[in-house]
Amino acid sequence: MLTQITEFLNRGGPALWAIAALSVLTLALILWKVWRLWRLGLWRRHRAEEALGLWADGQTEAAIALLQNRPGLRARTLHAAMQARLALPDLDARDEAARVARAALMETRTGLRALDLVITIAPLIGLLGTVLGMIDAFQALQETGNRADPAALAGGIWEALLTTAAGMGVAIPASIGLSWFDSLSDSLAHDLEDLATRLFTMALPTEEPQAA
Repeated sequence: MLTQITEFLNRGGPALWAIAALSVLTLALILWKVWRLWRLGLWRRHRAEEALGLWADGQTEAAIALLQNRPGLRARTLHAAMQARLALPDLDARDEAARVARAALMETRTGLRALDLVITIAPLIGLLGTVLGMIDAFQALQETGNRADPAALAGGIWEALLTTAAGMGVAIPASIGLSWFDSLSDSLAHDLEDLATRLFTMALPTEEPQAA
């Protein structure tokens, strides 16, 4: 099996080897990104909702304690917003919550530039490999002249085209992965905004409700 893979890569030359390395890097990057987002609690929301419920019931200390040292992005952002709400004027507290939320969103975008780079360069490397392969094929045709074997020429062309197909085969999954991670980041941004808005529209337990 390994010998067949090596022979296949050798047909495409250095460009195909480079694309193969990019494919391994892309797969590793996507798997690492999913693992990291899971560790950051991107798909867990219940703890933040529970803390917000305690805050709404006037149990501010219990709400803050529930989120203490939680690794989830929602929990960390809401925890910082609650502490700021208690310690700072309203405008400053909102600014602090926004700062923490921006930092949380930046964590979700770690590694996405690398995926974007793969999407850009994989097809270009494939195209370069195809162009170089076509040059070699037509040079061989020129040298053989009237004795050229159409089958050999066709074989050289399809081997050259392997790199273009391989480059697109790497870029397409990388593009899908990048779009998915972007959508997850956008979804988290919406959730953080929703949590912060609900927090800052609740009256503090020490605050007197304003007259209508």
